[in-house]
Amino acid sequence: MFRAAGVPVFDADAEVHSLQAAGGTLVAAIEARFPGSTGADGVNRAILGARVLGDRTELAALEAIVHPAVAHCQRRFLAQHRARPLVVLDIPLLFEKGGWRRVGAIAVVSAPLWVQRRRVLARAGMTEDKFRAIRRLQLPDRTKRARADFIIDTSRPKAVMRAQIASIASCFRR
Repeated sequence: MFRAAGVPVFDADAEVHSLQAAGGTLVAAIEARFPGSTGADGVNRAILGARVLGDRTELAALEAIVHPAVAHCQRRFLAQHRARPLVVLDIPLLFEKGGWRRVGAIAVVSAPLWVQRRRVLARAGMTEDKFRAIRRLQLPDRTKRARADFIIDTSRPKAVMRAQIASIASCFRR
């Protein structure tokens, strides 16, 4: 929705998917550290996820490969758009990994837990156990909301969210 409002958006998750796809720059390093976790399509996220989820040491090893590469892509994005009055960095672990220190304002995209659970469990391969494990790695939603400058409630109708995003973008452009 920010893109539709004319704001450049850096999507960290999309960048990770690209880096881990067939021919992606991280595939070889991930395969070297986690043998059997890649194939013709790049990183097999289900296999890799099973190896790192719930194991802090393995997760840290993966993050040591992925995070510097994503940070490099983010710096390139920021340099590309340095003349713009507003850019959005869509970073799922902004608070958990300290990224909040490097931004001018924070918009937390949120929904009630029951909505989150329903959406996440609808994803292929997702289980209740995986959902709980992922949530344990994240700050509680109420903490993120308390630290936010803006809260975008995704349980609201899309028209309401579009208006809120247009308002936020307009605020920053002024």
